[in-house]
Formats: sequence, C-alpha cells, structure tokens
Amino acid sequence: MAGIPTAVLIGGAGPPVVLLHGPGEFALTWLRVMPELARTHRIVAPDLPGHGASGLGDAPLERARVLGWLDDLIRQTCPSPPYLAGHLVGGAIAMRFALEQGDRVRGLALVDTHGLHRLRPSLAFSLTLIGFLARPTAGSRDRFFRQCFVDMPGLQQQLGSLWVPLMTLALQGAGSSEGKSAVRSLVSQFGLRPIPDAELARIPVPTTLVWGRHDRQTPLAIAQRASERFGWPLHVIEDAADDPAFEQPAAVLEALTTVPALG
Repeated sequence: MAGIPTAVLIGGAGPPVVLLHGPGEFALTWLRVMPELARTHRIVAPDLPGHGASGLGDAPLERARVLGWLDDLIRQTCPSPPYLAGHLVGGAIAMRFALEQGDRVRGLALVDTHGLHRLRPSLAFSLTLIGFLARPTAGSRDRFFRQCFVDMPGLQQQLGSLWVPLMTLALQGAGSSEGKSAVRSLVSQFGLRPIPDAELARIPVPTTLVWGRHDRQTPLAIAQRASERFGWPLHVIEDAADDPAFEQPAAVLEALTTVPALG
C-alpha cells in the first residue's frame, strides 16, 4: 500500500470497517471483537507500517506518507467509504484522515485515542514502558502490560492458549529495530501533540468515543472533555484500562451497536 509492504486481515461482508491498532501492537489485538463485527460488516484490519508483518518501505514515516498509506488501503480493500475504528495512535491517524478526506469515511470510533490532548501518561506507565523498550524481556513486558490491563491474570485465563502467542508477538515487535523506529515515528507524528480544537470541531463525520475507565495512558478526563466540547457520544467501559476492546470485548461491541453505520 503506497509503497509500504502491508499485512491485512480481511473478512466478513457488508459495510466496511477499518480497524487501526495502537503503537507497538498488531491487527490481532482486535481479535476479540472481529468475529462478531464480521457477521454484519466487511472487516479490514491492517498491521500498521513497521508493525506486525508490515514493513516500513524505503522512506520515513512522515504524516503525509502514513495518510497516503491509509488512503491506498481504503481504495484497495473497501468497496464503499468505511467506518474507521482507531485505537491510541490509530485513532489519531483516523482523525487526521477524516479531516483531510472526510468524503472517504462514513464515521469514526475512537478507542482511548491519542490526538485529543498532549500525551502525558502516569509515572508508573511511563517508567515501565521505558524499561520494556530499553530491554524487551518477558519480565519487562509483563511489568508494562500490568499498566495496560486492569486484571492481567484474569485476561490470561480468558484467552487460554492464545495468550502465549500474542505475548510472544508483542515481545518480538518491541525487540525489532524496525518496530521501534515505526513506534517512534507514528507517536511523534500523530500521538504526542494534540490536534487543535478548531480542527477537531471540523471533523465532518459522526464520531464516537469508547474509553476504558482506568486508562493510565490517556485518562478518561480527556474523553469527557472532548465529548462535552464536540458533542461526541462517550461510552465508558468498566474494568478496562487503555485497551477495552481486548479486555472487555462484549462491552465494546455493545457500545459500537449505538454507532451510526455500525449498529
């Protein structure tokens, strides 16, 4: 896509939904909501550039190149304008795309998104993330992930045999020089600084916020302010931190049934 080798999961039939994951993740982090969504929609879940099985191509991941990549992805995989669901930096990418090409999108679902406020995680979140990126091991990964999930042991039990391969993929991505470069580029281009309120107010498509109550990376207060300021519906997911679709898929699916074009 746009000169970037891209791995994409596609399934289902119906109105298209593009699922954009967060930094350091991969398309399979949506796996707990994809099967149900695919009953009624065409699901397109790419690995972001430099993540998972996707490459970086031969040019820097500047904002225009990433948005061009998303434009090409939509052109090649979606028979009609899709709904964009974006998690963390994926949400910031979705918002930027909607601002530039609103006629190409039906709406946005922003899950604990970056781009609404300057990124200022909690101290514990920041320290464990730095430790994980500096020395990716199973131990540093688990210390960091305890900041990302409310009940990590319970989640491990729910996922059963899927837990180990998913955690292995996360560790491999953190240890990859290409993956680290991609995370730095995407977060610096889309995640660190907020989109100005005047621009957010110009997003031309229906926009819904879905947020974990215990998010330590992008606190709930950020979503509450955006909801009040822009009139975007906000769905707070209990017993979840910054990845509610992974921790509480049933609650997220229920929230999405209220979203225009997804319900």
